[in-house]
Amino acid sequence: MRVVQLLTQEVGGPVDHAVDVAVGLAARGVDSHLVGPASARTARARAAGVTWHDLRMATKSDLRGGAAVARRLVDLAPDVVHLQDRRAGWLGRALGRSLGDAAVVYTLHGVADGLSDLVPGNTLAAPRRRRDRWYYLTGERAMTRWGRARVVVPSAAVARFAVDHVGLEPGLVDIVPNGVDPVRFRPAPAPGGPVTALWLGVLAEVKRLDVLLDAAEGLPDLRLLVAGDGPLRDRVRSRVEAAALRGRVSMLGRLADPSRVFAQAHLFALTSAAENCPLAMLQAMSCGLPVVSTAVGGIPEVVRDGVDGVLCGVDDVAAFTAGLRHLGEDADARDRMGRSARERILAGYTLDHCLEGLLTTYGRALSCAR
Repeated sequence: MRVVQLLTQEVGGPVDHAVDVAVGLAARGVDSHLVGPASARTARARAAGVTWHDLRMATKSDLRGGAAVARRLVDLAPDVVHLQDRRAGWLGRALGRSLGDAAVVYTLHGVADGLSDLVPGNTLAAPRRRRDRWYYLTGERAMTRWGRARVVVPSAAVARFAVDHVGLEPGLVDIVPNGVDPVRFRPAPAPGGPVTALWLGVLAEVKRLDVLLDAAEGLPDLRLLVAGDGPLRDRVRSRVEAAALRGRVSMLGRLADPSRVFAQAHLFALTSAAENCPLAMLQAMSCGLPVVSTAVGGIPEVVRDGVDGVLCGVDDVAAFTAGLRHLGEDADARDRMGRSARERILAGYTLDHCLEGLLTTYGRALSCAR
């Protein structure tokens, strides 16, 4: 079977996920291809047996880039085309009827910030724009039907959004949680020194990093590692250089390989106003870190409050502070929840679990396409 992952992004969760899937499929003997711009993960994928086609569609209006990608997909004659980000989703579903008997699968990794509150548990992360409903609801429904695609979602919360608001047929939506490699992301001895919390993500408004910084101001013994980049980088840097946090926050920038940074932390913090099934959180749990997180989107489907970590409300600085204080002061609770977090991943959120789910989806899609 020839399976092609289609990407238009160079960085981000969908890229990490698509490369993991492509590598995992190659290891299972699948003729695994990835079409998309070269990135820091290209060498790893090629070394694992993935054929990477370095093609770029930089924007929705990049007609030349889109045409080159379309030609390559047709030439490859895949059995399955798996669309792994929003722009790839639009292009691949538009081509669906031009790909012969190929099955088309699209992973809905997230919801537009202006519609985020339509996902159970999420809050509204940005003002609604006039085009949001047309583009992300009506448009998504029409393109999925035109492309005869199956849709994968990593959480039950986003599955409800896809059915209730996008209007997709329930039988076309498969829940396949993201997964991580438990060997690559494995526990390490706890670091010495002060208790340290790791935050990893895009420095953007929806991620609500200010909540963590507000909480840390009230916890003078806590140290923070902030990994990531984004539009709020300068604002965050100014904040951490102020007197209340000076010397206690390390900004690491975007990490090409995050696997080693988890060994530098005692716990993982996630402050988002909206999420699906965040890969960074799964990686942290696989490394044996307990989680202090907002209870949004698919997170409560993974993290059991008081068992694998502590769940808080969105923008609730007091609750977040209390959760950090509890895990910072109680080493036994940290160890217990960290072990439980690791077991939670091994029980249902490894890359093998994800691949089994995707192969089932591919089989269903192929049976309909042919």
